[in-house]
Amino acid sequence: MSRLSLRGRLTLLYGGLFMVAGVVLLGVTYALFSANLGQQYRVIVQGTYLSPPTGGTATGRQTPARLPQPKGSNQVFVLNKDGDVLTGSDAERVMQQQREQVRQAAIKAMLTQGSIALVAVGALAAGFGWLVAGRVLAPLHRVTDTARRIAASPSALHERIGLTGPDDEVKNLADAFDTMVERLDHSFDGQRRFVANASHELRTPLTLGRALVEVAMHRRTASADVKELGESLLTITTRHEQLIEGLLILADSEKQLTTSYPVNLSDIVTHVASQVSSEAATAGVEVIRGPGDAPTRGDALLLERLVHNLVENGIRHNNGGWVRVLSRTTGDRAELHVSNTGPEIPPYEVESLFKPFYRLGAERLVGGKGAGLGLSIVRSVAEAHGGSVTAVPRPGGGLEITVVLPVDPG
Repeated sequence: MSRLSLRGRLTLLYGGLFMVAGVVLLGVTYALFSANLGQQYRVIVQGTYLSPPTGGTATGRQTPARLPQPKGSNQVFVLNKDGDVLTGSDAERVMQQQREQVRQAAIKAMLTQGSIALVAVGALAAGFGWLVAGRVLAPLHRVTDTARRIAASPSALHERIGLTGPDDEVKNLADAFDTMVERLDHSFDGQRRFVANASHELRTPLTLGRALVEVAMHRRTASADVKELGESLLTITTRHEQLIEGLLILADSEKQLTTSYPVNLSDIVTHVASQVSSEAATAGVEVIRGPGDAPTRGDALLLERLVHNLVENGIRHNNGGWVRVLSRTTGDRAELHVSNTGPEIPPYEVESLFKPFYRLGAERLVGGKGAGLGLSIVRSVAEAHGGSVTAVPRPGGGLEITVVLPVDPG
């Protein structure tokens, strides 16, 4: 037996709520109308008598002590609130006034008090509709939240919605989304495995090539031309090795973290600063450390690579100035700030620097510094740890890069 679709259920649900609200509104309006009709209005008494009244005034008004005897033609009379008997045009006028009062009271009840009742009942119905719609749309919010988490971090492709419940439009949407994400996860995983395997396979011939070049260069019979050629080949080999190492790290950083341990960014900053001190001195760049307590959790080797790439990037793309490294804790975030002097960078080029193999300006040439994977690895490592990376051009040249990671409360 097929279940009613979500559209059909919503139609019945809101139709039922509207009918219930309408019934309540009709009941309240009827009660208000009845209450107004029963308030402070005297009953009009009218009848007939057979002869015209005697001893009355010129206006036809008589006192109760001189009521006419019913022995003449039919005539309408009205007993007013003062106890006087009115006949003729006076009686008709009083009756007309009574009818107008009742009509005005009904209009007032319908337009004022009825409007208040309508607003109150409408608000009540809207409140119930809001609650019911929230329960009905909860699965859609679950789909949206999962999609946002996956969009925010490629490492979250392993997540699935796994929606349970009736086989309706929402569940079909969730199942289709899970199928799509599963295929994407398999595709990205296969791509990472290919990069890792290809990089491993390329390491062996590069290592052999380096060994053969070094042997040829160090022969006693090696001429100056051979040694010069060997130096050029070793430079090219070193560049290829850096590229392969970067690809391996990039493929490893895009994997889901299976284990995480407490790591303090302050310790990593101190360690990396000591590692790059010689390279900074050679380039004439001062490394300014500001290690502050910034506990987080994750893979210590990947986080070390993150900090190392940022500091190394600041040293290589500099003009003999400085690189400042600062770690600190802000609320529930562990932050790493790396800024450096250097050439001016257009704001529209900053985001492109995090793309693999992207180089700025003249550094797109083969002889540029690095393999073009440093900042790509930084962003990938940060996202794998549930964090983010932002960069802005620094006034006067250089970059200011901020890495935000979840703080470790323990």
